[in-house]
Amino acid sequence: MIHMTETLAVQTVEGFLTADETTGLTKVLDDHLVATGWSPARPSEGITAPEAAHAILDAAMRRALPALRRVFPSARCSDTWLYHDLKPGDRIRPHVHGVGDPATRPQRIARVAFNLQDAERGGEFYLDTCSADALWSEVTAAAGSDYAPGTRFVHEITARSGPVRLADVPHTRWTCSPPPGTTVVYGTQLVHGVLPVEEGRVRKLITDLLA
Repeated sequence: MIHMTETLAVQTVEGFLTADETTGLTKVLDDHLVATGWSPARPSEGITAPEAAHAILDAAMRRALPALRRVFPSARCSDTWLYHDLKPGDRIRPHVHGVGDPATRPQRIARVAFNLQDAERGGEFYLDTCSADALWSEVTAAAGSDYAPGTRFVHEITARSGPVRLADVPHTRWTCSPPPGTTVVYGTQLVHGVLPVEEGRVRKLITDLLA
């Protein structure tokens, strides 16, 4: 059974990738970008990572799962990895994914983000916490659901749609600067984003943690 706290939890896994694995992953992605000529149309757009990148990242996830299950006990595997590339001036505005349809399987309980490269200035990942009722729908876990009885669900809110504009909701912002090789895992009902990149480049790989 999935508990609501899993969708609101945060965990880091230091040493998610070794230095050699990070170097290998960088080469795989560089080659892929040259071969495809891909460039994001907007900062939030990602591209599916190539098979060789998945091999590296999925092996790391298998190693990390025992540690992650201390915080996300329902976790069983991860989904497809998406590659994101942010340049100076790019940012990801605050948004929240929510759980989607709580009756579907497998369930997305958290997001997994690995920074392949950090910006020289700016571009930090952040989480916004708040107690605003406006974030929450009236939907609760039904009897027989995979979620614990009474679990509440947030609205899916993007920069362009949703019942509230998240930037206007009083909140506390937590910025994150993990050491190299670390992945950050955060519940799917948490508001999050990326601060504007001021100098350099942010290269990020993201997937869903599934129950």
